[in-house]
Amino acid sequence: MLFLYNIAIRFYYLSILFASLFNKKARFWIGGRKGLFERISSEINSDDHIIWFHCSSLGEFEQGRPVIEKIREKLPDRKILLTFFSPSGYEIRKNYTGADYIYYLPPDTGKNARKFLDLIHPEIVFFVKYEYWYHYLSILHKRGINTYLISGKFRPDQIFFRRYGKWFRKMLRFFNHFFIQDKNSASLLESIGIKNFTVSGDTRFDRVYAIARKAPDFPGIRKITTGHLTLIAGSTWPEDEEILVRFMNENKTELKYIIVPHEIHERNIRYLQEKIQMKTIRYSSLDQKEIHDPDVLIIDTIGILSSIYQYGSIAYIGGGFGKGIHNTLEAAIFGLPVIFGPNYKKFREAVDLINHHGGFSINDYQSFSEIVIQIIRNKNILKTSGENARNYVKSGFGATDKIINFALTK
Repeated sequence: MLFLYNIAIRFYYLSILFASLFNKKARFWIGGRKGLFERISSEINSDDHIIWFHCSSLGEFEQGRPVIEKIREKLPDRKILLTFFSPSGYEIRKNYTGADYIYYLPPDTGKNARKFLDLIHPEIVFFVKYEYWYHYLSILHKRGINTYLISGKFRPDQIFFRRYGKWFRKMLRFFNHFFIQDKNSASLLESIGIKNFTVSGDTRFDRVYAIARKAPDFPGIRKITTGHLTLIAGSTWPEDEEILVRFMNENKTELKYIIVPHEIHERNIRYLQEKIQMKTIRYSSLDQKEIHDPDVLIIDTIGILSSIYQYGSIAYIGGGFGKGIHNTLEAAIFGLPVIFGPNYKKFREAVDLINHHGGFSINDYQSFSEIVIQIIRNKNILKTSGENARNYVKSGFGATDKIINFALTK
């Protein structure tokens, strides 16, 4: 199996190399790893005390971030090294100031793993949620370096739990401890004889709390929304926007709207402004005095969605008519009832929000219209469902402290 694994790693590298001829993301993947060992050698000192975090992509980084920042606070003399497998994580967070060193992870060959670990000589290692690389994990184990999986989540269809997964289960036994999100993951680990785990929860709950606590004020948005019920639609795709625009055009309600499209290309922003039969304004135009009291604010910049939920009354989270919904917790922490499309069942927090009566799923325009009108007409539903959403998020706090208290005492 190791022989086949090594062949698969090399074949994957060659396939990415070929794809880089015509795919931008693949070019980043290849280009970001060129000269990587020379760069690491020139930047890292032999006397650095390094704690290494590895994330597959951006979502995993957000889960690891609370632990990174807590360790930075508790152990300011340590150097934080952060690696990514995917360009969608590295290219967005390569300038993250919470880490001292940020690199792509070299492909998982025995030679690469030994060279990389020789250069970074970590004291502690954290893998976030997913990513199981045989050579890295086996060498860390052989060298006696404490290695943890944080915010881990396991599913029955993963290869570890299949009849033919015996060899792959070896990788799990290289970890010193697993910090997992739920009891289902615990049961799966127990089914293959792994007991060195703690059901600590999901560190994203701690992350959204930190975001909410430090959310900056946006005076222009505050001025538009003050005194009004406001529906904030975050990370919307065309299927979401079709429903939203139809509702705005067909229903005269007291609502103000803030739309934060997933794609903020000019063509998409202009399309929304043309289709919405209400007074609209772009976020970038808020300082233009001639536009007064708009009904719809379209956010045409990135990076502020998680903070502007503070001005909302109801949240609609996009993506539920595609591969899956975006972050519901960022809205729920501000006490907003959360609405989303039908493709949510792979997202535990969305299922939980529904079960806690803080979330609502829709299948089409009709169900969206019925839920929104019910919420805005019945202030008790609005208040209670919002409180339920906030209380659900609060119930998930604490995973970061559990991880830190365990890992830093070993």
